[in-house]
Amino acid sequence: MRWVSMATGRGRQLQPSWRGLMARPPPLGGDGSARGRAGKAAGGSGFRTGRGVRLVAGCAALGHRARLDELCGKSCTGCSVSLDGLPSEILLKMLSYLDAVALLCAGCVNRRFYHLANDNFIWIRIYSAAFSPKQSNWKVNSVEKTAVSMNSLSVGDKEAGYWKKEYITKQIASVKAALARVLKPLHPYTGLPVKTKEALRISGLGWVIILKENSGKEHILEHVDLSFNDSSVTAMWYGKDWPRLVTLSTLDLCGVTPVFLNRSQTPMKNGPRWHSLIAKYNLSHLTESTMLGCDRLIRIFCLHPGLVVGLWKREEELAFVMANLHFHHLVERSTLGSAAIPYELPPHTPLSDDSPECGLSGYQLHVDMHSGGVFCLCGTFRNLSTSKGYIENEYMKLSVISFKNSTEHLPLIGKVGLSWKTNIFDGCIKSCSVMDLTLLEEYGKPFWCFSSPVCMRPSPGPSDGPAFLGETYRVDYADAEGRVHLELVWIEETGEYFIVSLALYLRVAKINHWFGTKY
Repeated sequence: MRWVSMATGRGRQLQPSWRGLMARPPPLGGDGSARGRAGKAAGGSGFRTGRGVRLVAGCAALGHRARLDELCGKSCTGCSVSLDGLPSEILLKMLSYLDAVALLCAGCVNRRFYHLANDNFIWIRIYSAAFSPKQSNWKVNSVEKTAVSMNSLSVGDKEAGYWKKEYITKQIASVKAALARVLKPLHPYTGLPVKTKEALRISGLGWVIILKENSGKEHILEHVDLSFNDSSVTAMWYGKDWPRLVTLSTLDLCGVTPVFLNRSQTPMKNGPRWHSLIAKYNLSHLTESTMLGCDRLIRIFCLHPGLVVGLWKREEELAFVMANLHFHHLVERSTLGSAAIPYELPPHTPLSDDSPECGLSGYQLHVDMHSGGVFCLCGTFRNLSTSKGYIENEYMKLSVISFKNSTEHLPLIGKVGLSWKTNIFDGCIKSCSVMDLTLLEEYGKPFWCFSSPVCMRPSPGPSDGPAFLGETYRVDYADAEGRVHLELVWIEETGEYFIVSLALYLRVAKINHWFGTKY
């Protein structure tokens, strides 16, 4: 019988075992068991015993098989052969026909299949087919160079799984290089990559939440809906199969990408995927202090960074989860971390500040307020500056809109509200919205970015500014890098909100770290 080798020298190594297997007597009731009276009666039309494929022909063989099954009866039910019972040589031959994705899946069957699916002879074939130099018709020595490179690939002296790791590492590196090229062009106003959506499509990126119970059990949920904005993306999870809230301890937000990416095909959800932890949230923080608002059906809570959790009012159980993800380093955070450790940005090299005694100058702010794809604010503010005299309580104030300058006041367009939905109901939480903020420093690089839900709350009004006739409201946001304070006035005659003050408070420690100053 002709032997087709899996790799260089592998055929000769496996020939003795293969011949021994072929010399065994065929099993009762198997494909080769009809070579008795039926074979003689059928003559040449029975089973071929020479080289090639064995064929069953004629009714005699079928009748003989039926009689054997009748004689064996129930005893044949215990004669079934499983894949795990086959010799390793046969299983290796079968695995050699699989692609990389199927090999990884086969390695999850059990310990034996894991070791077989790590075979270097199989993976070096996959590796060389994907990454060997391509032959060129106009280069005479290209074939010889390919042969030399193949001979230099060592197999026997490497531990099991070496070439699988090499293949996976190189595949991930190639995807990273492709993403870096796509993310290189930057938007002149936001300073963010122009083709973020294309990068998400190329990488096959999606997001999951992992709900962890106190007992250690995990529930992994795929995002149900995505909404793209100018500088962020909103992912939604909802359904009717939520675990009970009282049993849950934490929620992990992870980006998921296919380990092996085929751009011509839609990524398989049940294929091997890479998890990158973005943020971990403690569900015990769903308290009155983190509640944003409510309507007649649900209450919503904000967990930093950027997570909205909706609970049914009546049952106090999960209704939906909404994650607001800013585009700044989103692809890196969603792909380059691990399942347990988030991605860390490379160390920052301090930029030189030409005139540190003058404070900050030449800053640019882009801010959006939106919900459900509807924007009530979309503004860009240039040439923002401040001085060292505005440092107070470890923050430096950067004024964007002033009370005293009415020409800077801006209206919010349309109604303000945070839209939500489940598979049964939908609604809108009044006075709440999602704020996307992108602050660029004087060199045009993102200095502070976030996407988070915010809420308008009643305010006594400005103490150092003019008196307004309408009701006044405030919006506050704070994280480790700074604070935002927004003052609004409700104009009853026109039925709209006006922004009469907007100020950013940048943490001095962040400024000193960024520029190497000593404020």
